[in-house]
Amino acid sequence: MHFNHLLFEIQDEVAWVSLHRPEKLNALNRALLEELHQLFSELRNQEKVRVIVLTGSGEKAFVAGADISEFASFNSEEGRALAQKGQEEVFDFIAKMNTPVIAAINGYALGGGLELALACHIRIATTTARLGLPEASLGLIPGYGGTQRLAQIIGRGRATEMILSCRMLGAEEALGYGLVSQVVAPENLMATAAEWAERLLKNAPQAQAQAIKAIDANYTTPASGFKVEQKLFGDCFDTADFKEGTSAFLEKRKADFSRE
Repeated sequence: MHFNHLLFEIQDEVAWVSLHRPEKLNALNRALLEELHQLFSELRNQEKVRVIVLTGSGEKAFVAGADISEFASFNSEEGRALAQKGQEEVFDFIAKMNTPVIAAINGYALGGGLELALACHIRIATTTARLGLPEASLGLIPGYGGTQRLAQIIGRGRATEMILSCRMLGAEEALGYGLVSQVVAPENLMATAAEWAERLLKNAPQAQAQAIKAIDANYTTPASGFKVEQKLFGDCFDTADFKEGTSAFLEKRKADFSRE
């Protein structure tokens, strides 16, 4: 398989996947999301792949967010379709993988980038990592499962605070929140990911697959919260706040959400 925006190799039952748009801080666009779906679909069917490690190219970012220029002109219907397609083909798809997926967060994990990390089963981060959901500063809400998975992982109160304030967490604070399992120096990230992979490889793969399914069942049956998120994410696209937020971002100015 050849990809334009992903690098990957398989070594000793571990698939090493790197998001590769370094000039855009690995921002998620349609092409990258499609390639992620293709690759994870392939890895899902490979019995010899027992752990997947997902990271970002470069030293600055895991994923700095979604490529806002692709959807700044969307209406509510297009926004809902964007969220539904992304959730079904990438974020939910990864969360429901039988194979454990480790997110090795090597820098900024913002917006869709944090949502991608949240979909993974284990998260480790460098001391330079910064994690947050800044969608409300654009007149949006998280649309790739962030309103659901963040609250499930760190609790409703802290998740609400993060989403409403758009505050970024440093790595140590994220560790204290339980958002990541370990924080290491940047130069030790991949070696630490390898240690986690080795730890997982010692255990029964079929049991791990069933455990993932059993844990997930408590949160996605019924999956009404994710459907509500898709609808409300789409609704945001018809608001003046969304138009102001995205225009300000693309024009590199501060957004003005005042009602005067």
